[in-house]
Amino acid sequence: MRGNQKIFRKRMERFQEALKEKDIDAAVIRTLSTFIYLTGTKWLRPSLFVPAEGEPTVFVVKGEAEEFKRRSWIENVVEFQKVEDLMARVVKLIQSSGARRVGLEFGVERDAYLLFFKMFQRLNPTVEVVDILDITMGMRMIKDEWEIENIRKAAKIANKGMKVAEEIIKPGLSELEIAAEIYRELMLNGSEDPKVYVSTTPRAHAEPFRDLKVKENSVVTVVIGTDWNHYYANMARTFVVGEPNERVKKAIEVKEKALEIALEETKVGVPLNSVERKLFQFFKENGFEDSYLAGYTHGVGLLIEEPPMPTIVVPTRATKVAENMVLSIIHTPLMIPEGAIKHEDTYLVKKDELEKLT
Repeated sequence: MRGNQKIFRKRMERFQEALKEKDIDAAVIRTLSTFIYLTGTKWLRPSLFVPAEGEPTVFVVKGEAEEFKRRSWIENVVEFQKVEDLMARVVKLIQSSGARRVGLEFGVERDAYLLFFKMFQRLNPTVEVVDILDITMGMRMIKDEWEIENIRKAAKIANKGMKVAEEIIKPGLSELEIAAEIYRELMLNGSEDPKVYVSTTPRAHAEPFRDLKVKENSVVTVVIGTDWNHYYANMARTFVVGEPNERVKKAIEVKEKALEIALEETKVGVPLNSVERKLFQFFKENGFEDSYLAGYTHGVGLLIEEPPMPTIVVPTRATKVAENMVLSIIHTPLMIPEGAIKHEDTYLVKKDELEKLT
């Protein structure tokens, strides 16, 4: 992303200012999504050192520096040959910088492992390790114009994938066969790391199985996440195959009305939990309180699901809706015996309205 150097330099400056405000001397970034956010490119085994003042340093495997520099604005790129070399170089850099308080993201992404945290503490006994997830995710929740444009492009690809799903779903096809056709469409249209979940049974986000097949007079739920320049759009649909029974008909009708409520109530300044309470009351009044999972929305960006994440991270239910958030609504399905009833799209929060992207 060298053509967007100004964007990433500005992000880095904001991040460094946030570190200084919290008296944090430096940060070590191992989570891929934040690594992308700051460097402009994805990379296997991300490792980024950011001092509160000065230029950042990226560590890559021997032979990768030239290609990394072509894809990123960062000039300080250090190669390593063994993982112990990586740890030694990071430790040396921390010691030479004089850092006493170092930030790590206490996240759940790949490479943000407890093992790395424990190893880091052991190798840096004089350093205080602090969580900076609130800093990184606080920055990432509000999208800039470049991010929004990438999500718009990802949304167009998601739409194409869902059209394929609508065209091919029929009795006898397996979840895996359906997913394969959707993946093909998404990748041919430029999505580098798409996510496709297909469910013929009462499961929410379901990895597709080859031995689960579409039945007559059933429902099939498809969830799609597509990326463009590493930014995602998210959408989901439940398809009726044949004739639905009365419970399915009612669940679909109730879910569509709930979606209207969610879109009407999700406004700038409104806490997510206040919308959540209204939705739960609505489902209760219509006899589906035992079928609804809490967490009607989540953020979308460098991850298909990122903060605010009310379903997984309960404290984020208190988050207030803000302009230029990108949210997926309604995220959670109604879980009935016939399957997962779901209708989800990606929306951009504007000052006075929600703009539907998928």
